[in-house]
Amino acid sequence: MEGTTPSPKVTSPQPEKESSGEPREVTLDIKSFRKPGEKTFTQRCRLFVGNLPTDITEEDFRKLFSKYGEANEVFINRDRGFGFIRLESRTLAEIAKAELDGTVLRNRPIRIRFATHGAALTVRNLSPVVTNELLEQAFSQFGPVERAVVVVDDRGRPTGKGVVEFANKPAARKALDRCTDGALLLTTSPRPVIVEPTEQFDDEDGLSEKLLQKSAQYHKEREQPPRFAQPGTFEFEYSSRWKALDEMEKQQREQVTRNIQEAKEKLEAEMETAKHEHQLMMMRQDLMRRQEELRRLEELRNQELHKRKQMAMRHEEERRRHEGEMMRHRDPEDMRRQPDAFKPGFMDSREQDMRMSEMGARGAVNMGDSFNPATAVSGNQGPAQMMGMGMSGRGGAMGPEGSSNMGAPLIQDNGNMRNERFPQGAPAQMGSSIGIRPGVDSPQQQQSPVIGGAGPVPPMGGPGGFGRGDPAGGNFDGPNNKRRRY
Repeated sequence: MEGTTPSPKVTSPQPEKESSGEPREVTLDIKSFRKPGEKTFTQRCRLFVGNLPTDITEEDFRKLFSKYGEANEVFINRDRGFGFIRLESRTLAEIAKAELDGTVLRNRPIRIRFATHGAALTVRNLSPVVTNELLEQAFSQFGPVERAVVVVDDRGRPTGKGVVEFANKPAARKALDRCTDGALLLTTSPRPVIVEPTEQFDDEDGLSEKLLQKSAQYHKEREQPPRFAQPGTFEFEYSSRWKALDEMEKQQREQVTRNIQEAKEKLEAEMETAKHEHQLMMMRQDLMRRQEELRRLEELRNQELHKRKQMAMRHEEERRRHEGEMMRHRDPEDMRRQPDAFKPGFMDSREQDMRMSEMGARGAVNMGDSFNPATAVSGNQGPAQMMGMGMSGRGGAMGPEGSSNMGAPLIQDNGNMRNERFPQGAPAQMGSSIGIRPGVDSPQQQQSPVIGGAGPVPPMGGPGGFGRGDPAGGNFDGPNNKRRRY
């Protein structure tokens, strides 16, 4: 609105020059009367105009203030003879009030003063760190704020009070209700502000003699001029009593003020202590919450590790079971596919005969040979030798000059030499020759039996086979002279 309308100009008369009798007018720009950052057309720029003529029109009313700039609000009540007008700035409104107050309009002197601000609130219990900007920011949530001021003393120190002026009454009513029901905090300290409607005072114009009504009470009270009461008179006595009452009120107010100040200091100390305790409690709760979170994370981690361990065990069991099944399925197939000649421990009869004949000729040791009855000895046989691997004995496998033989030793039982596999006393010499001392003839050497045309049995290192199933050596004389057949 400021940019679209031309700037009105204010003219003021100047004293006449000595050379000419014509007055000179000074032209001033209205924008020069506006403070930096000042808001325009606020409630503080609103004027009350009283004692207006009943026949005045709105056009005449606007024309009366036209030289002070554009008017935003015009209201006229002809029946009661008053009206309101709002100008652009507070300075223009003050100039208009100063120039037009008491002006005679149609034989009636008009009265001009600033209108009451119906949307202003007084704020108390403010912290010393609260400024005008912070106060405006805090109350802007309720509606548009025209002005927010923190009241200070003559030295510029905050008094703990402030004034907030809204653009309309609904916003002021909303702020008053919210702050009364709740607690509005402006700083970190839990110190709520106290909001009350502002009491309007006119400390600029005051009450003039021409505005006071001349009633009977007025004439009675104005009979005596201002004076001092004389001591000992009726006036002095009651004047003293009035002063004593005022002094008592002053003392009580001071006492109340001291009590309130002490209570405030005590409350602030308790508030600081409670604030530290609250902070400690919050820190303790936060620590407990973090510990609980860590414990929960540790439990989740342990559960995850347990699950992984169980899963690994299941996988291992499945792997072992699968390998066992594979082995069970594979063994029968391998047995079926493998020829009989390649089975472990298999030896055909021809190979056994060849090995027996070979042992009869050389007395060599062959593992897996059958028992040959030609090698059976009588009960007077000497100590048995240990089994050897392919060794021929000169004078026995283990004699004074014999080498070591591998095998299990034979145990003597009732004059017979036997091993644990043949408990009946058979010689059971598997691949080892009978070790006897040199020069001592054994019963076999003395008898020298002939078996199957192979000649006498060699005196040392007989065949190591057991000749089971051989018809030539199926029977032999044991220590009890009983024939046993294998």
